[in-house]
Amino acid sequence: MFVGHYAAALAAKAAEPRAPLWTYVAGAQLIDIGWSSLIIAGVEKVSLDPSLPGSALVLSHMPYTHSLPAVLIWALAAAFAGRWLLKLPWGAAWMLAAVVFSHWLLDLLVHRPDLELWFGGPKVGLGLWNLATPEQAVEIGLLGLAAMAWTASRKAAGRSAWPAALFFALLVAVQITAMLTPMGGGVVSMGVSALAVYLAVTVVAWLVDRGQRERRA
Repeated sequence: MFVGHYAAALAAKAAEPRAPLWTYVAGAQLIDIGWSSLIIAGVEKVSLDPSLPGSALVLSHMPYTHSLPAVLIWALAAAFAGRWLLKLPWGAAWMLAAVVFSHWLLDLLVHRPDLELWFGGPKVGLGLWNLATPEQAVEIGLLGLAAMAWTASRKAAGRSAWPAALFFALLVAVQITAMLTPMGGGVVSMGVSALAVYLAVTVVAWLVDRGQRERRA
């Protein structure tokens, strides 16, 4: 799961618009932002196996980001950070926590069994990665549905639909680029590239927010 995670961000923005888009976008990939950072630091472990169908990732050790207890901690931390650092209303802060937790649920759908149910416990994953075409269809489909929900909420509020359309198009372009670009180089290089993409998409979401604020002003 890659851009499919952003479906949760767009759906959350439609349901609870009081939080900035960029917070939901960062929240959707917060677990992988942490994972990329820990991969670069050598704390969590991953290898690449190009012979695998779908994703070539072999995720052997990631208890601090992708175990169920860790994700719950990340989600709670996001809620309290949203409330106390960003001064979000509690409803928006808890929606942000839900977006962070959605990352684990979506990973459960696509990952091979590599998600720990507790620290050092059994690993789960339904393995949709092994069916590359259906997995991509699920990602783009979820993203499209969430983009339509966000568009509908914007139009109901009398606002333009173009930010939702352009942001959706950007994410689809990112997904297609990732599909067509073979994974090469080392694990650290992959971690740096992934982290750069997550942060770049967050910056784009911040620019969308800023552009909307300036138009309202």
